[in-house]
Amino acid sequence: MGKNKLQRFAEMNTFSNVFQPTHNEVWEKDYTLKGKWKQEVFKNNNPIVLEVGCGKGEYTVGLARKYPNKNFIGIDIKGARMWIGAKTSLEEKLDNVAFIRTNAELLESVFEQGEISEIWITFPDPQMKKVRKRLTGTRFLELYSNLFSENGIIHLKTDSNFLYEYTSYIIQENKLSVDISTNDLYNSENADDILSIRTFYEQQFMNRGIPIKYQKFSLAGKKKFIEPEVEIELDSYRSYGREKRTE
Repeated sequence: MGKNKLQRFAEMNTFSNVFQPTHNEVWEKDYTLKGKWKQEVFKNNNPIVLEVGCGKGEYTVGLARKYPNKNFIGIDIKGARMWIGAKTSLEEKLDNVAFIRTNAELLESVFEQGEISEIWITFPDPQMKKVRKRLTGTRFLELYSNLFSENGIIHLKTDSNFLYEYTSYIIQENKLSVDISTNDLYNSENADDILSIRTFYEQQFMNRGIPIKYQKFSLAGKKKFIEPEVEIELDSYRSYGREKRTE
């Protein structure tokens, strides 16, 4: 592990807006803050918006700047990346921002039913060969549904044709309510100032001429989901491997 990473991990331990549950604190048991994030962390009753796989936290921080009347939590297992967003929000004194370093599969150990109002999924690994790991797949939709208040909203922003098409089939198969679905966000009428928050990787994709896709849909209280029986052409431009990114 590089010296820079070690320094970031050490500094993360001092950040008041970062929570790093141990394996024993969340594995097959409830985290101590489950159901208490509003009162004990944010000290208000505002809605909580979650960014799953937040990376450097650009969206978590960007949304928090625009919506001081909402609370924003970024979750990721990569602490060295998360350090950037956590440090930025502390420097800007954004008291409606927090970060959790843990696996997305453990969300139900961290949040209570009805504790989350919206979820953002920004440029995840499309997991073309591992359906159980797709963040818009049926496994995760059922997990999100158990966290949402009645009309929980999901936002997906991606460069991946594969993930966009797969999620479209998920929405169609399960008859989910869609507010927005576009395969070229910045050449559509939906590119408002919120959607135009751009992550580091998003800007890289745009510089390469890759259209950005966006979907906003609701689970509307649905608890069980059907996996679509379709085959989708793989993205040739994804071969460089997202998992190799270390910064």
